[in-house]
Amino acid sequence: MKETGVVYLVGAGPGDPGLITEKGLSRLRICDAVVYDSLLSPRLLDEVPEQCRKIYVGKRSGCHSMKQEEINQLLVELAREGLSVVRLKGGDPFVFGRAGEEIMALSDAGIPYEVVSGVTSAVAALASAGIPVTHRAVSRSFHVMTGHTLSEEGSLPADFNEFARLSGTLVFLMGLHNLSLIVKGLLNQGKPGETPAAVIQNGTLPGERTVRGTIENIEEKVLEAGIESPAIIVVGEVASLDFSATLKQPLEGCRIGVTGTDSFTGRLRKQLESLGGISENILSLLVESHRKGEEMKEAYKKLPSYTWIVFTSANGVREFFRGLMEWGYDYRSVGHVKFAAVGRGTADELLRHGFTADYIPEKYQVQDLAAGLKGLISGKDRLLIPRSLRGSKELNEILDETGVSYDDIVLYDVAIAGLESEGRAEALKNLDYLTFSSASGVEAFFREADEEIKEALEGLKVVCIGDITAKALIEHGRKADIIAGVYSIQGLTEAICRDLKE
Repeated sequence: MKETGVVYLVGAGPGDPGLITEKGLSRLRICDAVVYDSLLSPRLLDEVPEQCRKIYVGKRSGCHSMKQEEINQLLVELAREGLSVVRLKGGDPFVFGRAGEEIMALSDAGIPYEVVSGVTSAVAALASAGIPVTHRAVSRSFHVMTGHTLSEEGSLPADFNEFARLSGTLVFLMGLHNLSLIVKGLLNQGKPGETPAAVIQNGTLPGERTVRGTIENIEEKVLEAGIESPAIIVVGEVASLDFSATLKQPLEGCRIGVTGTDSFTGRLRKQLESLGGISENILSLLVESHRKGEEMKEAYKKLPSYTWIVFTSANGVREFFRGLMEWGYDYRSVGHVKFAAVGRGTADELLRHGFTADYIPEKYQVQDLAAGLKGLISGKDRLLIPRSLRGSKELNEILDETGVSYDDIVLYDVAIAGLESEGRAEALKNLDYLTFSSASGVEAFFREADEEIKEALEGLKVVCIGDITAKALIEHGRKADIIAGVYSIQGLTEAICRDLKE
């Protein structure tokens, strides 16, 4: 009989993935299943283990993917399977997160649980907009109410009157659709019409927008600005203050589309967003492994005969070592081998497996990798090159000049696993830049690109990670606007920063 699992109720914070707690991240990184809401960053799902089950149970106004009772039962069932479960909630689990109901269900079923607090948007979204929730001599208290709970008669809750008469800062979460009722209720309870008010949309996120006014005119200002949910309403003297950050990031407000495998785009998006960019996943590529194929099976058998293994991507490193274990070998099988890596990202992945690259070219491109190897190898060497189906032929051409023996074997291919063509075209129209990290990514992008997508591509700048990727782009009739000087995530990011500054 399986041991009972455990449920962690984790607060994901107000939206910015950087505002989750370290403890919350640690629980995500070990879980077997994650049950998550809609008002949190999808980037947090990149932190869970590869085999983790991801179950969406998001609830927005008027649209519930799963009833609360069903969520309660789901958590119990997953834990009874012996799984470590993270119930990931936007904000803090106990701030209108219904964590109490879930805990009661877990307790009744005898399931152990832990609550990991999160940063609530009731404080963080205000701070992001430059509004202090309290301020000396202005507001000595703050009070938070849910803004969407109406009575059966369609009016505000019975305790609203007492809430409206409180001094200090009043914060209404999830109340944009009831803004008119809230304003009327405040005025009816004696709040002066000139009391400062603000509405914050997408607080702490790159698309954050803030409208300021007074109780009397905030409705009109919100309509004029086209503010939409999710939004927070703030009422009180602090809403007239503006302590917005004066530090401006180099990519602030810049919208950048990324293409590639989840592993690559996850790291690239973190880098872009850390510099203030707004990133969007335009094309997800799925790695289709060939590590269990006959060619790789023979390559693993012949490992003692190879003197160099040449990796042209981090994907190649991951797939190679997975296959090594699956075919019954271990690291001792490659103890005699030297490793070459096309760039720092590939070398870092190699290091995660305990091996230091013996050679990395100064410029992180395949032709430079091959040219550098020419001076390091001799006729006595034998090379294994496990790589993508669509790997550059320039590597072969340069190595053929040396007369060295090598096996160039297909270890993996990439396939589209992202948006439909219609979705990509619409997303492209809102971008400033689009990045390509490999020739394989370019091929996959154009494989199903219709005329609308190609037309949308003309309205933005295309950034390629290197010359080979740029060459693949030219073959499809589009020249790269920017080519990174260094074949890496850092190189891509720096190229965009430099172009934007110029």
